[in-house]
Amino acid sequence: MKIRFGGDYNPEQWPEKVWDDDYRLFDAAGIDTLTVGVFTWALTQPAADTYDFSTLDRIVERASAEGRAICLATGTGAHPAWLARAHPEVTRVDFEGRRHRFGQRHNSCPSSPVFRRLSTEVARRLAERYAENPAIVAWHVGNEYGGACYCELCAAGFRDWLRDRYGTVERVNEAWYTTFWSHTFSTWDEIEPPSALTEHWRGPDHTAFQGITLDYLRFMSDAMLANFRDEKAAIRSSAPSTPVTTNFMGAYRPIDYHRWAADLDLVSWDCYPPDDEHPEWMAFTHDLMRGVKGGQPFWLMEQTPSTTACRDVNPLKRPGVMRLWSWQAVAHGADAVLFFQMRAGRGASEKYHGAVIGHAGRDDTRVFREVAALGAELEKSGDALLGGRVPARVAILFDWDSWWALELSDGPSRLVRYQDVVRAYHRAVWAAGAGVDVVPVTADLSGYDVVLAPVLHMIKGDLAGRLEEVARRGGTVLSTFLSGRVDEDDNAFLADVPGPLGPLMGIRVDEWDARPAGVVNPVDFGDLRVSGSLVFEIVLPAGASAVATYQDDFYAGTPAVTRNSFGEGEGWYVATALDQAGIDRVVGQILDRHRLRGPYAGVESVQRGRATFLLNHGASPVSVIAHADSAELRTGARVRRGDSLTVEPRDVLILVQ
Repeated sequence: MKIRFGGDYNPEQWPEKVWDDDYRLFDAAGIDTLTVGVFTWALTQPAADTYDFSTLDRIVERASAEGRAICLATGTGAHPAWLARAHPEVTRVDFEGRRHRFGQRHNSCPSSPVFRRLSTEVARRLAERYAENPAIVAWHVGNEYGGACYCELCAAGFRDWLRDRYGTVERVNEAWYTTFWSHTFSTWDEIEPPSALTEHWRGPDHTAFQGITLDYLRFMSDAMLANFRDEKAAIRSSAPSTPVTTNFMGAYRPIDYHRWAADLDLVSWDCYPPDDEHPEWMAFTHDLMRGVKGGQPFWLMEQTPSTTACRDVNPLKRPGVMRLWSWQAVAHGADAVLFFQMRAGRGASEKYHGAVIGHAGRDDTRVFREVAALGAELEKSGDALLGGRVPARVAILFDWDSWWALELSDGPSRLVRYQDVVRAYHRAVWAAGAGVDVVPVTADLSGYDVVLAPVLHMIKGDLAGRLEEVARRGGTVLSTFLSGRVDEDDNAFLADVPGPLGPLMGIRVDEWDARPAGVVNPVDFGDLRVSGSLVFEIVLPAGASAVATYQDDFYAGTPAVTRNSFGEGEGWYVATALDQAGIDRVVGQILDRHRLRGPYAGVESVQRGRATFLLNHGASPVSVIAHADSAELRTGARVRRGDSLTVEPRDVLILVQ
C-alpha cells in the first residue's frame, strides 16, 4: 500500500483507441488510482426503462486489467435530459422563484421523489454489478453537492423538517421571533421557504427573519445529505464494507459538512485555491477537512496539475508548485493525491482545464514530467506515511451555524466575513509552526491546551461550559468580537455580551462601534502598535486585565485585548478585527505560554505520524537546524540532530524518526 495517486478519468469522452495511449502514459507517471463514472447517468440510463452498462463495463474492465484501483462514481451529479423532460418537477426552482429547465449540473431538486428514486436505483444497479470487483477501493456518490431549491416539494420538505426539529408551530414562532412584523404562523402550511419572493429583499444574505433563513440553510444541507444517504444505502446492499465518500469543497458555505461526518466512511475534497500565493489557505482547508471526522486521514480527490478553467482569470501553477502543494496535502493528512483531470476534454466548459495528459497526448510536457516525478516519489515513499495522524494541541473551532448567522445579521457590520477572521487566526498558528486541528463546536476539547474560537457568534448546547473546562484545567481559550451573541435559534441572549462566554472572558461589552473598511483605530500593546478595524467593541473589564488598548476616539485607553485568569488557565478576548500583525502577537503570546511554537522558522513545518514535513513556499532557500535524528524519506539520507539543512525554494524535506 502507498499514498494513492491518479484522479478523474473520463474515457467515455474519447474513442477507445485513445485508451491505449492513456494507459501507456499512466504507467509512465505512476498512476495507480482512477476515479471513473462521475458524470455517466445519461450513459448508463439512456431512457427511463433502459440501462446500458456496456461502456462502463469496458472502462472498469480495462482499469482492472491494467492493475489500477478504482474509485467508482454513481454518476448522479447531473441528471439526464430525458428525466427533466419526463418529470419537470425534478429541476430546481432558484432563489428568485424561477423553475430551471434542463442544463448545467447541480440541477436536481433534492426533495423530488422521482429524483431520489431514480438516483438511488442507479446506485443500486451499479453496486450490484460491480461490487465484487476487487479493483474497486471506494465508491463516489454524486459530485460536489450544491444547488439550493425553493420549489413546492422543498417547501413541503422544509415543513416536515421543522416538525421534526420543533414539534409544534408555537415552538417555531418562538424560535423565529415571529411577533416581529406580525409574522406569527398558525399552521404549518403558512410557512414558505425564505427567498427573493418572501423574506429577502436584497440577495440571499439580506433577510427580515434570520431564523427562517438559518433553518432553511440547515434544512437544505440535510436534504442533500438525505440524497447521499439514499445512494449509500443502495450501495451497501451489495458492497457492505467498501468505503463510500463524496467530494467536499473545503469551506463551502451552503453545506454544513460537520452534519455529514457520521455518514461518510472517509472524507475527500477538491482543492482549488483562489490564487497561487497563499499556501496557508490550503493548510487551513486541509485541517478543516481532516477535522470533519476527528482527525482521520482524508483523500485529496481533485486538484489541478496546472490551471483551472472556472474563474475569470486562471493562473498557471509555477514549476514545482504542484509537487509542493501535493506534499503539503499529504503532510496535513491526505492518503490520496488525485487530479482533475487525467486527460483534457475536447469540448464544453472545461476543455481548457488543466490535465495530466493534454489534448495532444504528449509525455514530454513540463506538467506531465512533474506529475511523473511526483508519482515516482510517492512510490518510493511506500506506506511510511499512510494512515498517519497529525498531532495537535491547538484547536480552532469552525461552525457553519455561526458562519451563517453572522453573515445573515443586519448589524453591526456586513463587512465582517466569518471565514476571513477564522483563517487569520489559523494563519497565526500555522506561521508559528504549531500543530492545529480545525474542529466542530461539538468536538471533544479535552486533548487541547489552546482553543481558539474567533467570531463564535452562536453558542449552542454545553459549549460555554466545555470551554470553561479547558481553561479550568490550565488551558487557554480565545474568543473575539461578535462572539457569544446569539443562541441556537439566532436570538440574542438576555445578558451582557459576550453572553455565556462572559465569566470565562471576565468582561462585558458595553457598546460597539462599526466603521467602513479603511477606518482604523490603532491598538497599542506597549511595545507594538497595530491596527483594529471594522468593529470596535467597548469593553468593561469584570476581572480581566488589558493586554492592549485602543488609541483613538472616545474609547481611547479602553481594552482592545484582554486576558482573564480562570481556574488554572486563561480566557483571552479580542474586541476588534486586528490586522495580521496584531493577531500574530496575541496568538504568539498564547502559544508561548504553552511552549507550542514549532522549532523550524521560515518554513511550513507539519508533523504527521513519525514524519516531519518542512515545506518552503518561498522563492529563496531556507536554512534550518535539525531537531532530531532522522532520515529523509525519499533519499534515505541520514540527518543528525544539530545538522544544518537547506530547504530549497518550492521544495520539501520529509524527515522520519
